[in-house]
Amino acid sequence: MSGMTPRKNAITEITNRAPKSCKMPEPLTKIWATDVFSLTAMEEALSKNAFKAIKKTVQTGATLDSATADIVAAAMKDWAIGKGVKFFSHIFYPMTNITAEKHDGFIITNSDGGAITEFTGSLLIKGEPDGSSFPNGSLRMTNAARGYTAWDPTSPAYVMHTANGATLMIPSVFMSWTGEALDKKIPLLRSNKAMDKAAQKVLSLMGETEIATLNSSCGAEQEYFLVDEHFANARPDLLLAGRTLFGAPPAKGQQFDDHYFGAIPARVQVFMQDFEDKLYRLGIPAKTHHNEVAPGQFEIAPYYEAANVAADHQQLLMTLMKSTAKEHGFLCLLHEKPFAGVNGSGKHVNWSVGNATQGNLLDPGSTPHSNLNFLLFCGAVIRGVHKYGPLLRAVIASAANDHRLGANEAPPAILSVYLGTQLESVFNDIKEGKLLEKAKGGLMDLGLSQILQFERDPGDRNRTSPFAFTGNRFEFRAVGSSQSVSGPLVAMNTMLADSLNWIADKLEAVMAKGEDQTAAVITVLQELMELHGNVIFGGDGYSSEWHQEAVEKRGLKNIPTSADALPAFKEESIIKLFESTGVFSPAELASRFEVYSEQYILTIEMEAKLVVGMANTRIYPATIEYLDSLSSTATNLSKLNITISHNSIDEIASETDAMMAAVSKLKDALSLADFASTEAHMNHCADVLCPLMLEVRSHADALELMVSDDLWPLPKYQEMLFIK
Repeated sequence: MSGMTPRKNAITEITNRAPKSCKMPEPLTKIWATDVFSLTAMEEALSKNAFKAIKKTVQTGATLDSATADIVAAAMKDWAIGKGVKFFSHIFYPMTNITAEKHDGFIITNSDGGAITEFTGSLLIKGEPDGSSFPNGSLRMTNAARGYTAWDPTSPAYVMHTANGATLMIPSVFMSWTGEALDKKIPLLRSNKAMDKAAQKVLSLMGETEIATLNSSCGAEQEYFLVDEHFANARPDLLLAGRTLFGAPPAKGQQFDDHYFGAIPARVQVFMQDFEDKLYRLGIPAKTHHNEVAPGQFEIAPYYEAANVAADHQQLLMTLMKSTAKEHGFLCLLHEKPFAGVNGSGKHVNWSVGNATQGNLLDPGSTPHSNLNFLLFCGAVIRGVHKYGPLLRAVIASAANDHRLGANEAPPAILSVYLGTQLESVFNDIKEGKLLEKAKGGLMDLGLSQILQFERDPGDRNRTSPFAFTGNRFEFRAVGSSQSVSGPLVAMNTMLADSLNWIADKLEAVMAKGEDQTAAVITVLQELMELHGNVIFGGDGYSSEWHQEAVEKRGLKNIPTSADALPAFKEESIIKLFESTGVFSPAELASRFEVYSEQYILTIEMEAKLVVGMANTRIYPATIEYLDSLSSTATNLSKLNITISHNSIDEIASETDAMMAAVSKLKDALSLADFASTEAHMNHCADVLCPLMLEVRSHADALELMVSDDLWPLPKYQEMLFIK
């Protein structure tokens, strides 16, 4: 069979596909959060006292008594059964970046052999999955396997509808029998608690008397690719690795800048409408969707929410995105770099901190120079990024994200902070020991009477910054599209807590000497800027000049790969940071290093095996068949005294030999097994396996441009990116 046959069949199926029917969307007011056991739903279902208790728990984290838990469980069961639910599940978030769920029925049998539905507070509060079958970093062994899930009442339960029925999903934490965190949620909740405690100290010193519980918030911009399933099914690398390990660049990629914010393809728009309808029913506030920079790439961005709920919603969003894409005949790719040569996909995490009484503490207002609370909290972020930059690099480290970072997206190999012109000037003034009023952005006037004037922002945006201030929040642009937002949020909350504690101690000492509030703030922030101001940078983060300046003059660290980044979890300063704030014990932090290192190694070794297999069984046979055809044709023509050049034959043969020689080297490198340490094993993956995979690919991609299209066995970039 011709290698082109599966590709031709795929193109025929795609181009002849009847559009999926698209019903008119229902009004948002009718469908919003209809499948969520929200506070509104609970108020209708619970007694006044029970609702008051659960509301206090949701809003402040207060303890919920077991009697109220029984009442909530009964009401939750009745609400869910009314929606056709027969099963419930504690849904939790192990250290895999994906969700886990175990379904249990509401059913129990009685002595008469009948069956009834039951759901008590004890069933709501606790579940028991196996703690040793998930990544746990040696916290659990097979002979000590018990693990628990426990209901998190601060994140609402919901009903998930699938073709197989409806299930009540109960967001939960996941821990070992001995109490260590085995998940992403426990550290996030702890980090928020640590941040709240530290922030309360600072605000109290600033004279605030009514201080509501503080919470971090998150809005994550999710980028992704859509590829038709017919193409994806013909690409083992897409199915198993989530990215293309081979593929020559098409003549047209993203260089025309014609995809970004362009008209959304009709088939994709139908998918988006269906997807967002499901999100709205689950109370996920999807606000924006559009074409992204690369062909075949798109983005969805929800409105910001409390960090814990936002993290749960992000996991649910990724799950729904994949399942809905499948219903529409797509494979949704969340890999950070599924296609070489075009933009990868990130998950820009917009992060801020605030409460009901002081509001958003990262909002500078119209006069940032006199907003002392803002200056202290913004200064705390500056200190945190400078002091714990390697930690921020470690929490976004993965084999997939390494392919994306440092090119056309924010490069986090060197962590810096972008503040914008106005704010950078304010903090430079503070460094000089003064505070001066700064000019606003001014009116935007295009000289066109029909275009209304508007206030220009006081600072530009910097797409090259990994950690940028964007008006009333910081945007961590380095987070990967497939990653959980919990890890970055834990790091940001914890570094903020540490910096706020430092600021509180300094403020207290300065005020004890009799300085007034404004003078004390300037004194503390002046010291902070002297120690940590080097991390502020507003220029081109892609430039070689910046890389040289950052390392040689500013003392910032350049951390290019995950193999370089992950050992930060073992640094004494990082261990102390998490232990002192109560976010991770040393054992829990050590487990993260072990889990994430293993995932990095397994990913690269799996990809290397795929490269060897695909080169041996797909690309090499197609190339040999083409060489045989060319040679036979040349021989037959020579019998007719027609001579053709053998240059192309020789070039194809040379590239084929070079590819297979690289495959042989890669196989040998994969066979190595004895490494002195985990770090040595990771470095072998980064420094040996990855370059060898690229060497095999370079020859294979060259052959793709020379071998007859009828014989090439893999769907090509121009097909996957442009045929929808």
